[in-house]
Amino acid sequence: MTRGDKACLRLAVGLGLATFVAYGLALKAPFVVCVMAVLVLSKPGPPMPLLKGAIVACVFAALVAAGVLMVPLLEHYAVAGVLLTAVVLYTVFHAGQKGSGALVTPLVLSFAMIPVVGVAEQALVPLLSVTLAAGLVVGTLVNALSSALFPDPPQAAQVAAPRAASDSAAWIALRGTIIVMPVFVLALTNPSFYLAAIMKTAMLGQQAGETHAGAAGRELVGSTLMGAFIGALAWTGLSLWPSLWMLVLWLVAAALWAGSAMYGLRRTRFRPSFWANALVTSLILLGPAIEDSASGKSVIKGAAMRTVLFVGVALYATATVWVLERWRATRELAK
Repeated sequence: MTRGDKACLRLAVGLGLATFVAYGLALKAPFVVCVMAVLVLSKPGPPMPLLKGAIVACVFAALVAAGVLMVPLLEHYAVAGVLLTAVVLYTVFHAGQKGSGALVTPLVLSFAMIPVVGVAEQALVPLLSVTLAAGLVVGTLVNALSSALFPDPPQAAQVAAPRAASDSAAWIALRGTIIVMPVFVLALTNPSFYLAAIMKTAMLGQQAGETHAGAAGRELVGSTLMGAFIGALAWTGLSLWPSLWMLVLWLVAAALWAGSAMYGLRRTRFRPSFWANALVTSLILLGPAIEDSASGKSVIKGAAMRTVLFVGVALYATATVWVLERWRATRELAK
């Protein structure tokens, strides 16, 4: 098997195991575990050692749980709380551009979600912290075990990718922060409805940092629509026989299909980041749909509203990238 074959299998098996653990144990917001596992499994480079992965997960959970300290600030000093959140997100995006990109998306996702969840109900913060850490642990465990069973052949040492220049890193971090913050403020008004939108926006903020203005629409909006298509197919298949095993199998199939394009086994016009974000979007749409079905709500209505919201957020991100890049180009010409 090639490296791409093994990476695709790791992604599929990892997502299947994360789905089985999250939904089998009835964790809070189980689709978040699946999202975190996919973020870990799709990370380039060698797998993280198990001990290091467990330590990172514990530190990550503690750091995320500390986000509850933002709740009183947001409730009593809203402007200061929003500004502080913007500074934190900018710092995380900037650190990612300077060479610490492995955990950028999970950290942005967490620092944007935890205050919103805490505003709705502080008791949910520890549960969500455990859920996020569980996703990291499952992804690390599956990545390490599958790499031990199917080790990649030795590869010649590669020169590390150059880090972004200071001005470029600051600009991309500012762009990502501007994309995330309006949805964060909107989510504070209705946390239960906009929680999934926060997750999607966190992904878009990171994705926009890797996207040129000319390709932003195709990359950001296209991956959102592709994710909605994958989620709809998985939901249709699950409707034929609703069970945990069918959910696991359908998500494994989705990971195999998206992963085959991510790792070059299937040629497409889109970059690997397009397919990674499409897979994550499908999980963010499918998870709440399953919860709507369990609570007796209209699945079609909820899914349609979320899809429209996600496309709207993607269009906003596209417009933001375009406007900021035009403004930057105008400033450079004026110098």
